[in-house]
Amino acid sequence: MNHFTDFICGIILPLLLFGGGVFYLFKLRFFFILHPRRFFRALKGADGGSLKSLSVALAGTLGIGNIVGVASAILAGGYGAVFWMVASSLLSMGLKYAEVFLAMKSQRSKSGVLYGGAPYYIYDGARARFGCNAAFALGSLFAVFSIINSLTTGNLVQINAISSLFPISPLLLGVILALAVFFIILRGQKSVSAVSSALIPLLSAFYIVLCLIIIFKNISSVPLALLRILRDAFDLKSLTGGVLGYGISSAIRYGVSRGLLSNEAGAGTSPLAHATSSSEPHAQACLGIFEVFFDTVVLCTLSALVLILSGAGGGGDAFSFVIRAFGGELGALGKYGVSVSCLLFAVATVAAQYFYGAESLRFITRSRLLHVIFSIVFFSVTVFSAVIPNSIMWQISDLALATMTIFNLIAIIALNKNVTYK
Repeated sequence: MNHFTDFICGIILPLLLFGGGVFYLFKLRFFFILHPRRFFRALKGADGGSLKSLSVALAGTLGIGNIVGVASAILAGGYGAVFWMVASSLLSMGLKYAEVFLAMKSQRSKSGVLYGGAPYYIYDGARARFGCNAAFALGSLFAVFSIINSLTTGNLVQINAISSLFPISPLLLGVILALAVFFIILRGQKSVSAVSSALIPLLSAFYIVLCLIIIFKNISSVPLALLRILRDAFDLKSLTGGVLGYGISSAIRYGVSRGLLSNEAGAGTSPLAHATSSSEPHAQACLGIFEVFFDTVVLCTLSALVLILSGAGGGGDAFSFVIRAFGGELGALGKYGVSVSCLLFAVATVAAQYFYGAESLRFITRSRLLHVIFSIVFFSVTVFSAVIPNSIMWQISDLALATMTIFNLIAIIALNKNVTYK
């Protein structure tokens, strides 16, 4: 399984992300880079509903990927992985714009409630060319990938990563977290949106403050940390080893896969949240670009600098690395502050990912029984995630997220004629 995952995540996924990202950057004529006033004008046009949709999308990605995911990338791919994480996210901004734009153009409405996402734009795009049955099969295939991803990356990874937070039984922790998520999603998407819009800005601000305190404390070492990231990213021995091995260096492999875990640009997940907005497609798609920028370029870079400046690398798993870094620099405030942040981020992410899985299943069937079965499976995964071995967890997560992303990237590239900008 290791070799297959390395092939998918180390060759196919980076090539598609980079290729698709460059394609959309030229298609969109770099407007959000070359014409920032036009971009920020679109952001100002977003209404309250748009911002709530953005909060749910951010809840689905922020947290473990930005903190523990960065630590995992550094442990597995070296400091150079940070460069490729940020580079892939910059290239992925055009992909995020495209998938959110397509989701807004393929919106559905029932009883005044808006919904949509990747399964729907895949269906709409394939119907004219292949017919309704084939289009439904393709949309359903992506929906199945999305459901699997909500159970693994969106649930398993989050709970497993924080399983060592408290000195209690992992199973008991799983039960407590499952109950917390259950009460959030009890009232449906509106409850998830309300919790996300209240929790995510506060958590993000608190985490940024922690990171900035540590960075300014070690400000003289920041240039050396940045130089080390660049040096390791283009280390000749590492790159040559990658070519002679499975094609691309471990820095690129883990940088790209953990960057994708962080922002899920091109994966087709967050369009499920954005499609609940009544905003104009261009404005909502620009919010998608902001989502990638804030998620990876800002938060992941801050996390990486803290981890490097702390000098806390070494043995142990990714979460231990994070605790050593923040605890070593800020004592109890750092240790417990980042622990609580990870816990709350994880709960918000799992709640948002439940919504993604349920909405994907909704595309396939409206059967109440199957939705109940999905809920039972989802919360069972929440309970038992804490006891799954760490290495297996990351393998499952990388493969699940990479597979659905490859499928979605093919779709949004094929539908590029439907993507426009102002």
